[in-house]
Amino acid sequence: FQRNFIYYPTSENSHSYKTEQFSNEGELINVIVVNPKQKNALMYFGGNAESVVSSAAELKNSFPSHTIYLVNYRGYGGSSGSPTENGLYSDAIVIFDKVNARHEKLSAIGRSLGSGVATYLASKRSISKLILVTPYGSIQHIAQDSYPIYPMSILLLDKYNSLDRVEQIRSPVLVILAETDRVIPAQYSNNLIKKFPSSQVQVKTLKDSGHNDLSNKIEYFSLLAEFLLD
Repeated sequence: FQRNFIYYPTSENSHSYKTEQFSNEGELINVIVVNPKQKNALMYFGGNAESVVSSAAELKNSFPSHTIYLVNYRGYGGSSGSPTENGLYSDAIVIFDKVNARHEKLSAIGRSLGSGVATYLASKRSISKLILVTPYGSIQHIAQDSYPIYPMSILLLDKYNSLDRVEQIRSPVLVILAETDRVIPAQYSNNLIKKFPSSQVQVKTLKDSGHNDLSNKIEYFSLLAEFLLD
């Protein structure tokens, strides 16, 4: 039952945005599409209990010149199947390959759990810019520290080892951290940050914020826009 501690699938919420379905490995993945037919694009990978449609309005307002693809993972937001590390990676690649030809530039945002998916995508495909919000270096490392008596390298099914993918990433990177993050403590984010060359990565910490509420800060979307539109 270990995946029950990693994934908290959300139900499909009604909304007025376009939804595009992508078929992969026998599953149908629902992707919310905002501002269609723009020159540039942005793929959004959310947290483990996030209903990604909740970010659609702010992203739409912040990036009117970008088409935004908000990915509902397998089992989330009406997408079929059950989430697994390999499944989420595979879906990200398939969706990227199908939408990339529509745009001149395509960037990615990964928040919390989604930082692992976005990092994987950036290591396998050429993207314009990469934003990681409250990221981790490896879920395996977090699990091992939480349960030191168990050999997590053997037991854990979904490891999300972003640390090993940094060398394959060529795009500029912005990392946004919460000052008080009790879900992914700073040491696990810093392990990932230190892997990037200092010239490649920018790091911003939002004061008086936690893991789940940092996007409520005014500065959050300003930082996204400043980095992506530069």
